[in-house]
Amino acid sequence: MAYAQTTDIRVHDPVVIQEAGTYHLFCTGRGIAHFTSSDLENWSEAAPVFTEKPSWTDEVVPDFRNHIWAPDIIFRNGQYYLYYSISAFGKNTSAIGVVTNKTLNEKSADFGWVDHGIVIQSHPNRDLWNAIDPNIVFDEKGTPWMSFGSFWNGLKLVKLDDSLLSIAQPQEWHTIARRERSFELSDTNPGDAALEAPFIFQKDGWYYLFLSWDLCCRGEDSTYKVVVGRSRSVEGPYFDRDQKNLFHGGGSLVVKGNENWYGAGHCSVYTFGEEDYLFLHAYDAKDEGRSKLKVRTIRWSADGWPFVEPLK
Repeated sequence: MAYAQTTDIRVHDPVVIQEAGTYHLFCTGRGIAHFTSSDLENWSEAAPVFTEKPSWTDEVVPDFRNHIWAPDIIFRNGQYYLYYSISAFGKNTSAIGVVTNKTLNEKSADFGWVDHGIVIQSHPNRDLWNAIDPNIVFDEKGTPWMSFGSFWNGLKLVKLDDSLLSIAQPQEWHTIARRERSFELSDTNPGDAALEAPFIFQKDGWYYLFLSWDLCCRGEDSTYKVVVGRSRSVEGPYFDRDQKNLFHGGGSLVVKGNENWYGAGHCSVYTFGEEDYLFLHAYDAKDEGRSKLKVRTIRWSADGWPFVEPLK
């Protein structure tokens, strides 16, 4: 099932990968929304990843309706791994699952998504973290790590095993970014330390941690913005341009909303060809605050910090 190409697509939490000259964008949506493009400008809608909700999801979120959040996609070991989030809004009743495929070409005989179920799950009244917004990165030794999280006590980093389907044993966890949370809040309350959507991008010996601050998903009341810090080690600590630790609330602004876009965030970052690109969604002030895809070429300062043109 495909639709006419458009440069104005409704997207939330986009991630992108290239296969055989075609860009594949996956994002939040019914069954995980999927778009394709040959030029990063004109996009066609493709079939979702899941026509029916994964069989395990009702155990995490009762009566789950197949609206799957915030995927991440990588290619490793000769196949694609697509991580995705199952959650109830505003609760850490959540889990991250993974599905694999040998190809993204729906016409290929090898095409077919295989779900492997839960990689990690959070439980209210046990965990002060939220199992959503996964991102996979490999360190200089080739060890896989997953960053993830939103609100509560910050963004987490956990080591995966070589299968990429489960947490490595013995477990190794790090908190890579936090903001100040009010003490009086209960453990079940997401809190007022508004951060989420980590994405770690490697360049010139640095690990750049991009993340989103403030509020998404509220139309004209959205205050989303993207900030960044960097580290020589994937485990951190990450520091911003002013040398403030992201563990202590640091983060240098990359892009934010304006009079045309209420908020902008949940980014992913890639190198395609000779350019580095930042993909994100922003809430269109001229279209009732609907979330739209925005793509920006990243430029780098002399001392190695990313910047992009403001949204127009």
